Amino acid sequence: MSTFERLRALLLRAHPIEQAALTPEATLESLGIDSLGVAELMFMLEDEFKVRLSPDPGQLTTVADVAAYIDGLIETQRATTESGGTAHRVRPAS
Repeated sequence: MSTFERLRALLLRAHPIEQAALTPEATLESLGIDSLGVAELMFMLEDEFKVRLSPDPGQLTTVADVAAYIDGLIETQRATTESGGTAHRVRPAS
C-alpha cells in the first residue's frame, strides 16, 4: 500500500470526508481539516508511519504534500538508521 493510500485511509477514518473528494490535489482546508485537525493529523501520522515529525513541518497544503513529506521522512530515517546515525527531523522543501 502506498503512502497516499495509507494517508487516505487514515483521513477517512478520522474525518467525515467524501471518499471521492480525497484526491492528491485536495487541500486539507477543502477537506474541512482546520489547524487543530492538522495538529491531530501530525500525531496520527507519527503513529501510523512510525516516523518523527518536525515541530514545524513547513507548508503542507495538499494531501500530496503530506504524502511526499512522509515519504521524505521515511527515506531520511531509513538512511540514518542504516548508517548507524541518529534520525534528524526534516522539513519539506518550500
